[in-house]
Amino acid sequence: MDEVVPEDVRSQAEICFASIDEILASAGMARGDIAHLTAYVTDRAHMAAYMAARDAFLADVNRLPSSTLLIVSGFTRPEFKVEIEVLAAAP
Repeated sequence: MDEVVPEDVRSQAEICFASIDEILASAGMARGDIAHLTAYVTDRAHMAAYMAARDAFLADVNRLPSSTLLIVSGFTRPEFKVEIEVLAAAP
């Protein structure tokens, strides 16, 4: 990883989702095994970009997980605008 944080929320969310794919694969799971997504964005203005990335990530999933989107005041580094937490379970 090059440690560069993109400015835009959609790109940040796509990096998060790519990492989630890797973590799921390492456990023998896939996107369809996600039971719940919780996302945090630092501004209401970031909601649409996050949701576009989320919808693209879940486009091929037959059973959509529940999800929560929260607006928070910030993260440990000011350039971070989105964080995504996933709960997944294998059959």
